[in-house]
Amino acid sequence: MDRLAAMQAFARVAETRSFSEAARRLRVSKSVLSRQVAALEAELGVRLFHRTTRALTPTEIGQAYYARVSRILADIAETEQSIGHLQGAPRGRLKINAPMSFGYLHLAPALPDFMAETPEVEVDIVMNDRTVDLIEEGFDMAVRIGRLTDSSLVARRLAPMRLVVCASPAYLAERGTPATPADLKSHCCLLYSNEPAPEDWRFATPEGTPWPVSVKGRLCANNGDALRHAALRGMGIVRLPSFMVGRDLQSGTLVSLLSDYVPQESALYAIYPEARHLSPKVRAFVDFLARRFGPHPYWDLVE
Repeated sequence: MDRLAAMQAFARVAETRSFSEAARRLRVSKSVLSRQVAALEAELGVRLFHRTTRALTPTEIGQAYYARVSRILADIAETEQSIGHLQGAPRGRLKINAPMSFGYLHLAPALPDFMAETPEVEVDIVMNDRTVDLIEEGFDMAVRIGRLTDSSLVARRLAPMRLVVCASPAYLAERGTPATPADLKSHCCLLYSNEPAPEDWRFATPEGTPWPVSVKGRLCANNGDALRHAALRGMGIVRLPSFMVGRDLQSGTLVSLLSDYVPQESALYAIYPEARHLSPKVRAFVDFLARRFGPHPYWDLVE
């Protein structure tokens, strides 16, 4: 058995959940692919897929094996690139993880420009709001907001992330404009449930003294876009990153509040596993993002 070919066959089947599609991508027959995967299962002594008439899904062992195999195959591809005459050219499959809202609003619109610059790079982007394990799940890199907690990863700061407290003019006309963080106690606030304590909003005096405030409101959601739409409809005061509400602030459909009291501690980062030689495709994308978003993000240029 050709172990490398079997691993490549398994990986494509795991990614596509289809022997037919995997065979098409690898340009081999379905029967050859099936024999390769069966031989691999026999060699390992485990079942890698659940097979039914309707679905093909990796088993728990299959998922764990895929996480490692995908990384091995990526390392092999990058090793081959590093010794080729196109060593410095970005090429190959680039798997990226990004937060849902930022990915949809800003990363996805940027991808066509990056791919035009790097015609030999294939992009696979996964957007969600959970913290993925880059190595275990086979990602080349991720875009994240906030402080890095995993010391085994390298982080490059791309742009500042400004937090904004804001509301619609209609809401402020009806309920009044808060002058200090303490005034929020008498307002309806829109709460982000993905935070550990959605009701606890942190502020600081202009001198830097912490000023925590406990707020309340009728709407709590785990998605910032839902809260933004509620704020636009005049349902309350919201606290969101400026990359989500920048255009609303520019157009006047939302009004920034308490800007002297909102601490700015966050940033946008590109993170990737530590390696002696950063692959050309990752380096190219990180450099592209730094040019695209930082150090003065376009969503913050006008308020």
